[in-house]
Amino acid sequence: MTQLIIGSFILSLIHASIPNHWIPIVMIGKAERWSQRETLLITAIAGSAHTFSTILIGIIVGMAGYKLSSTHEIITRIIMPSILVLFGIIYIIIDIKKQHHHKDLVNISSLSKKSKIMIITSLGLAMFFSPCIEIEAFFFTAGAFGWIGIGIVSVIYMVITVFSMMILVYLFSKGIKKIKWHFLEDHEKRITGIVLIIIGIIAYFIK
Repeated sequence: MTQLIIGSFILSLIHASIPNHWIPIVMIGKAERWSQRETLLITAIAGSAHTFSTILIGIIVGMAGYKLSSTHEIITRIIMPSILVLFGIIYIIIDIKKQHHHKDLVNISSLSKKSKIMIITSLGLAMFFSPCIEIEAFFFTAGAFGWIGIGIVSVIYMVITVFSMMILVYLFSKGIKKIKWHFLEDHEKRITGIVLIIIGIIAYFIK
C-alpha cells in the first residue's frame, strides 16, 4: 500500500505538470482577460473533468484487479508488479519511437472568440475525453486492496492533479515562462515508464 500511495502521488505530479494540460488555460485566460480567480476556477473545473474520466476507467480496471487478486494470491505478488514493469517498458519504447510533439488539447485561437460558457465547456470536454491512461496500471494494482485501495488512488490522483494544475497556472501567469517544459512534455511517457518500473520492482521484493 505504501508503494501504491507513493507511486500514485509521483505519477499524479508528473501528469499534472505536462504543459498541454494547463498552458492552454493560461493562454485563453489572458486572451479573454479573465481575472486570476476566474482562471484558477476554470483550471479546477477542467482538471476535475480530466481526473473524473480517468477515475471512471480506473474503477473498472481496479475491480478487475480485485476479482483476480481475491482468487489467486500469485496475481498480487507476481503478476501485478509485472504488469507495472511491463507498462513501464512499453511507455519507454513508445517514447523512444515517438517522432512528434504532443498537441495542445484545445485550439486556443478558435476558442478565444467564443463566450466564456462555451470556452469552459470546450475545455471541460477536451480534458474529459483525454484521460491519463498511464495511471490505470495503479488502479489495477489498487484492486488488490479492494475499494479502499481504489479510493485512495482516486483521491490522491484527483487532489494532486487538480491542485498542481492550479499552482502551475498561478505561477506561470506570474512570470515563470522561461522554465524549459519541453523535456517533460516530450518525454512524459519515458518518465512515467521509469516510475512504473521502479514501483513494480519495489512491489515485487517488498511484501
